[in-house]
Amino acid sequence: MPEAEAIRIPRLDTRHPEFAGELAKRLDLSAASDPSLQRKVAAIIGRVRERGDRALLDCARRYDGLTAARVADLQVPESAIAQADKGLDQAVGRALREASRRIRRYAERQKLESWQFSDECGCILGQQVSPLHSCGLYVPGGQAAYPSTVLMSAIPAQIAGVANISMVTPGSLLEMNPAVLYAAQLAGVKTIYTMGGAHAIAALAYGTETIQAVDKIVGPGNAYVVEAKRQVFGHVGIDMLAGPSEILILCDGKTDVEWVTADLFSQAEHDEQARAILLCPDQGFIDAVAECAEQMIASAARADIIRHSLNHHGLLIRVRDLDEGISLANQFAPEHLELSVREPERLSSKINAAGAIFLGPYSCEAVGDYCAGPSHVLPTARSARFASPLGVYDFQKRSSIIRCSAAGAGKLASVAACLAEAEGLFAHAESARCRQKNGA
Repeated sequence: MPEAEAIRIPRLDTRHPEFAGELAKRLDLSAASDPSLQRKVAAIIGRVRERGDRALLDCARRYDGLTAARVADLQVPESAIAQADKGLDQAVGRALREASRRIRRYAERQKLESWQFSDECGCILGQQVSPLHSCGLYVPGGQAAYPSTVLMSAIPAQIAGVANISMVTPGSLLEMNPAVLYAAQLAGVKTIYTMGGAHAIAALAYGTETIQAVDKIVGPGNAYVVEAKRQVFGHVGIDMLAGPSEILILCDGKTDVEWVTADLFSQAEHDEQARAILLCPDQGFIDAVAECAEQMIASAARADIIRHSLNHHGLLIRVRDLDEGISLANQFAPEHLELSVREPERLSSKINAAGAIFLGPYSCEAVGDYCAGPSHVLPTARSARFASPLGVYDFQKRSSIIRCSAAGAGKLASVAACLAEAEGLFAHAESARCRQKNGA
């Protein structure tokens, strides 16, 4: 049996003359598009869109290994959801209830509200907030399903007031983790289909004879799911195009070495493409983390995945000071950012690109993944530069409110008409002036 590969986490030093070039390589997360994958996904979406249930059943047999006679047979009975706690470990049930309570409390504070005001012209202007009518949740499935993802996605939708929430997850009902069904129960999800992949995304986006189309699709998945979400975007909304998970830890060298190493491991165990990065000004601490990783890997449950992730996508970066570390953190724009320092608030105000910020050595990313309260569905691959975590606001729409009085229309008509004519849109100008004739 071959000897396991040692952990050799790549190292960089901002003092090195070639650091800028190496950093640029690490920051380039653009994956080359796979034309073959794009064609396969497009073909699947096309079949589902054209043939509906028949195509779904064919995909269920081909990709999910299911032999349902009807698409309706892929739906999880509501009775199974209602009784999900029967075969559930009691400790897991308690943990899910506590996580649900905390996520719900946090989500309640995220709701956008409608508002109006009257301006100096007597016009009433405002914003009307309403929930999406429907949404679809994609949850990676089978024995590896994540009940936490159900809570993190469904509870914000429920708090927003979405009337119809549908969930899809690969695998059969017999294979489904009871914790996933119990999480769905806690989050108020009553419609679940056992199907996954691009065909599930297509069904949610376009609908079939059995499955109702939704307004927005959220949730992580494999490369087929991500590509399918990319292709249906525009016809429906999506949350984001999720890439490999990532963590960046900025540490002052005062945190327990094992804690920092464990946090790097917790991210690296997600998959072989996960990115775990440490920034620290203390070379001795960096050396200690590298040594601790060598020791801890021997007892790690997912050692092979962690080893590959750290060796190929991990980084140990020595920075000149914490302020330089903050600058680098903003360039990385990580999904998870841990400020493992004594005065994290001083640094956090300087962060402008991160999915979730964990303040202080006691605030580990794992708590955020499960029960702190904010959603763990976060922007990856540097998209935190322009994107935000999934929240209640992702399931709400905003409509502008404009009500002009006769006097207000008269006052605004000349402004609108002038700008319309400047743009060559003379019918717009006349539309405004019609009101001016009868207004003030």
